[in-house]
Amino acid sequence: MTTPIETLEFQSEARQLLQLMIHSIYSNKDTFLRELVSNASDALDKLRLESYRDKDLDADTADLHVAIEADPAERTLTVRDNGIGMTRDEVVALIGTIAKSGTADFLSKLKEAKDAAASQDLIGQFGVGFYSSFMVADKVTLVTRKAGTAEGVRWESTGEGTYTIEPVEDAPQGTAVTLHLKPEDTEDHLYDYTSPAKIREIVKRYSDFITWPIRMTAEAGEGEEPKVETVNSMKALWARSSSEVTEAEYSEFYKHVSHDWQDPLETIRLQAEGTFEYQALLFLPSQAPMDLFLRERKRGVQLYVKRVFIMDDCESLVPEYLRFVKGVVDAQDLSLNVSREILQQDRQIQLIRRRLVKKVLSTVKSMMTADAEKYATFWREFGRAVKEGLLDDFENREAILEISSFESTHDTEKPTSLRDYVERMKDGQQHIYFMTGESRSAIENSPHMEAFRAKEYEVLVLTDPIDEMWVDAVPGFDGKQFQSIAKGQVDLESDEDKKATEVAREQQQKDFEGLLSWMGTALGESVKEVRLSSRLTTSPACIVGDTHDLTPTLEKMYRAMGQELPPIKRILELNPEHALVTGLREAHTARPEDADLAETAELLYGMALLAEGGELGDPARFIKLLASRLEKTL
Repeated sequence: MTTPIETLEFQSEARQLLQLMIHSIYSNKDTFLRELVSNASDALDKLRLESYRDKDLDADTADLHVAIEADPAERTLTVRDNGIGMTRDEVVALIGTIAKSGTADFLSKLKEAKDAAASQDLIGQFGVGFYSSFMVADKVTLVTRKAGTAEGVRWESTGEGTYTIEPVEDAPQGTAVTLHLKPEDTEDHLYDYTSPAKIREIVKRYSDFITWPIRMTAEAGEGEEPKVETVNSMKALWARSSSEVTEAEYSEFYKHVSHDWQDPLETIRLQAEGTFEYQALLFLPSQAPMDLFLRERKRGVQLYVKRVFIMDDCESLVPEYLRFVKGVVDAQDLSLNVSREILQQDRQIQLIRRRLVKKVLSTVKSMMTADAEKYATFWREFGRAVKEGLLDDFENREAILEISSFESTHDTEKPTSLRDYVERMKDGQQHIYFMTGESRSAIENSPHMEAFRAKEYEVLVLTDPIDEMWVDAVPGFDGKQFQSIAKGQVDLESDEDKKATEVAREQQQKDFEGLLSWMGTALGESVKEVRLSSRLTTSPACIVGDTHDLTPTLEKMYRAMGQELPPIKRILELNPEHALVTGLREAHTARPEDADLAETAELLYGMALLAEGGELGDPARFIKLLASRLEKTL
């Protein structure tokens, strides 16, 4: 027995998205046809690939194509393919729900967008595909049959919250989407989509490069038989010389492979000849996708072998940190039956990957000098992801550092490259100084910055979570070592200054020796050492880490991930010029047994901890001690 007609509800997010699409938030409605043709092309690619992999598949692959059929009398437009098709469960999963990450966030942002351009950008980031049909249709009917199965499925909806689904006995292989078109309304950018001239115009503009024939029945004169014409050139863009391809064609091809609605930021072409041949056409998007930092995102470029589509998201060709790169690689010498597992070990794939990575990095480097504004957009959108490569791509680490930009104390508005930082370094400066933290304001107001600000040393301001990790893994740049201003000893004095102050410093060390030793014992459970500081000018104390210690932020990140870490004690540094510190020294010399002094030392440590944005071990005790001290001053 076959299942009767069922009426099902759209998933709530899908229903909201449909309503937004129907109410014309996107002005260029022509693009619905691009999305439907793109889906049809994908279905043909998948069928051909499946027929290579499964020689027993009961499917007709003799004449794979896309057909567009218009009926002006009935006001319908059908986009038909004889590709892979869908089962009933696949129809419900792919069309009845939106199983994509970030849906709720996407919808809330879409509702906040006040103009069509902003809405368009958000739709492009998310990729609505099939749903764009409801911009031009009152009702959509889909009939599909999965290749190799006997029974088809009919799906139908007006986009009002529910859809019907029923079995179909005689459905042809593939998928046909029929749009029951809304009345023509040119003021609302709704055109006559049954017009062959309009269909031809849209296909030429958006889908000319698709490698399958897109056929349409041409208008016939009186007494003539209608003729079927192919309305796209089917020329693979990556196989044509760059002089034959316009920027508009590249842009539309990018939108086809990426499902983005915006133009790409940069187009990258690559052709290799010799031992093994391949062609690549890559794109850098102009805006980061919403799922750039989600674990379940898809990444990779499309892989073809001799113009035959093999794989949609070939991860083996693009490293994780370049996951935003879109495009196509067409290799000449790979097997058509290649699998993801084989690709991971394939020597040719590894060589292609190395070349692609170097080409992308060199393109970005050229962008830095040739088009600073375009580079600034790239780094703003993808810089955080690119810096991940500093942790695992040792071969290209120097190239990644070359194209990286960082905020610094040199300019509060404009980031700096490491090359520019090195050129500005003071005579005799051996290190590239940096500090990591949760925000620029927290870093700039940190006590650690005082000596650097006083002596006008530039400091990199690193606030991305990934910065906490790569600075410990990367030794330096251009022969200069990276140095955290919050770790280890800081020495900003020249050799001459050291000689001039050597005697004074030795005397200072003797004068404070008793205080340092006593405080080290009194605070022994919290700190590993108490010493005099050369990095403070106005604050009484600060807390620093040993050279190879984890930073507090990194320690917090590891603990949040469930990693057990032993307690990490840090160093308390005192400013020997500060009145509070000198007063404490004098009081300890005069009254070494005074219990109140231990509480003062505890308060001094707590103040230093708070100044760097740390967390007190016992906030209630700190407040109690502080209140008690304030009370005595009244």
